[in-house]
Amino acid sequence: MPDFTDTLRPAQPSGPDSLAKERAGSTLAIDHLSAHLLGTDGLLARQSKVLPIILSEPLFSKTTQQNLSRPERYKLGLARGKLLRRLADKHAWTPEEHETAEYLVDDVSPYMLHMGMFVTTIREQASDAQRAYWLPLIEEWKIIGAYAQTELGHGSNVRGLELQARYDVGTREFVLHSPTLTASKWWNGTLGRTANHAIVVAQLMLPDPNAQGKYVSHGPHPFIVQVRDMKTHLPFKGIVIGDIGPKYGYASMDNAYMLFNNFRIPHSALLSRYSSVDRETGAYAKPKESAVVYGTLTFMRSKIIQHARLVLARAVTVAVRYTAVRRQFVDRDGPSNGPELPVLDYPTVQIRILPLLATAFALHYTALAMHTIYNSTRKEIEAGNFNSLAYMHSMSSGLKSLCTTLAADGIETCRRALGGHGFGGGSGLIQLNNDYLSKPTVEGDNWMITQQTAAYLVKKMARAVAGGTADASATDEIDVQFGTYLPLIRGARQCEYDILARDKDLVKSFQHRATSLAYNVYLARIVNKKPWTSLMIDFHKLSKAQSQSILVTKFHDALSSNKDLPPTTRNILWDVFRLFASYTLEAERYEFFTCGAASRKQLEALPARVLELMARIRPHAVPLVDAWKIPDYLLDSALGRYDGRVYEDLFNRAHRLNPLNKVTVNPNYWEDEIVKGGEDIDAIRAKL
Repeated sequence: MPDFTDTLRPAQPSGPDSLAKERAGSTLAIDHLSAHLLGTDGLLARQSKVLPIILSEPLFSKTTQQNLSRPERYKLGLARGKLLRRLADKHAWTPEEHETAEYLVDDVSPYMLHMGMFVTTIREQASDAQRAYWLPLIEEWKIIGAYAQTELGHGSNVRGLELQARYDVGTREFVLHSPTLTASKWWNGTLGRTANHAIVVAQLMLPDPNAQGKYVSHGPHPFIVQVRDMKTHLPFKGIVIGDIGPKYGYASMDNAYMLFNNFRIPHSALLSRYSSVDRETGAYAKPKESAVVYGTLTFMRSKIIQHARLVLARAVTVAVRYTAVRRQFVDRDGPSNGPELPVLDYPTVQIRILPLLATAFALHYTALAMHTIYNSTRKEIEAGNFNSLAYMHSMSSGLKSLCTTLAADGIETCRRALGGHGFGGGSGLIQLNNDYLSKPTVEGDNWMITQQTAAYLVKKMARAVAGGTADASATDEIDVQFGTYLPLIRGARQCEYDILARDKDLVKSFQHRATSLAYNVYLARIVNKKPWTSLMIDFHKLSKAQSQSILVTKFHDALSSNKDLPPTTRNILWDVFRLFASYTLEAERYEFFTCGAASRKQLEALPARVLELMARIRPHAVPLVDAWKIPDYLLDSALGRYDGRVYEDLFNRAHRLNPLNKVTVNPNYWEDEIVKGGEDIDAIRAKL
């Protein structure tokens, strides 16, 4: 029923007028930039095709989903996942279009691991015969699979997994057994309630030829295992499996626990593209390159790096649009009755949001580079060439750590910059923030996996110090970098980079600093023989420095090679590059100074440089986020909506859409009634 609030309007200037003014005041070519960012990989085209279909389905409405319980969210996620697959069949969506639909619905699908790690592992780790058998079943969703690697007691340390797969030569079977409680599989998505199959990573235990009745571990290997009956969907005898319960986010995902009690699986369950066990004798054939067994993790890290740019772009879009609409306080140096200022005009707001806007672009160009490297390396591996594997693994580890840290911290920084409304459901950041909190730890803890990057860099530095690479065919960008800067570092030459005036010198400064840190760690570990554990903090700093160098380098290279954007738009992007590099450099200025990668005089001038760049970018902030073309449906944010109707939407969500406001309660403590004419204390107690 209408009430008097239906006729109320926000104070002026309105949100729509504020954003219209912002857009009119910029020379940025939004559509050109959108095509540049998202047109090459087809995301814009896929989004325009898929979104209208999604919007026509009531099941995908996000109106009240924040008010659902966790079991209800899982059921909703399962229903949505089923409907999306039906729509994919109906409209003949490609796998990429189906993935785009999942991205837009933005409700972590219980089928996510089936569509990601499960099928990827079969493609990468299975033999040709195994691929021929399993891939049609997987792609047609005749079976639903998960990826079960992490355990209750082991996550990043894959070599320490406790689940055993003992080979019984007599029956030609593997016996899966969880010897301890901590051997329980844990956190494995899609497996808790949904999947009927899983890739199970276990220690391959083969008979010891020198001691009868004993077994020798050959390290963790992947097996494909049916874990539930295809008709009843109940776990098989010898398997205990279930959902682990509530989490920070991922309400719609059924993360699992799973234990095995001497559960037998056939010899063919071992994925045998790169390693195998002789069916008759139990003899082991090891892979040419041991790291290939971790290929699925590298794939997921590559996907995570690509996803980080879109996640951060969403948070920054909300923050920029809202702070351009939100007005607080008059200019202290202006007339006392003057208009209130948009809070985005305050440097204290700009310093939190605009560098993150620049970071989203830096993540984008690095994600494209990571995607290219992953695909080219996989082609080489399929052809039997493993030379690029170590470089890809190192790069993906360091970038996964840095990119997810930047995105996760960036979402929270944006939320806080929104003020009080950032804490509310209308911000659009609650689910985004909670769901993304998993990324700094999944697929390798962000601190632990940097050791993999550092180890590779130290190995490369040892070769560079010795006078070159031991294997010319394995030469990569690190060799070129170390070859360029190591002579300068060892010669202790005075810094000559002009980081304030020359963009290329910003790149050189980052590469110089990373090389210097690598040389210092090399001296500590290789020359001075310091214990590995004592250097773990240095390893993390080295990985971070190298990954920051990659972000700056790829951003610079992308702008240098692009000739398609209008000149004014390219000039704005160059300022965005300079802001990202300068802001990042300022935060790490001590390292740059001690490494000789920047002069003290220029480092002291950096804060003023950052302020200058933010002032130049500020008029283009709204068009820059518009260029990411993030639909209002995906944002699900009153604060970040494209039309600027912030306060109308906030009030509508509270006054008309909140289901709690449809309930009349009884506040009298001496009466058991909780809802007038409805639930009482006993009814509430029964739900506990």
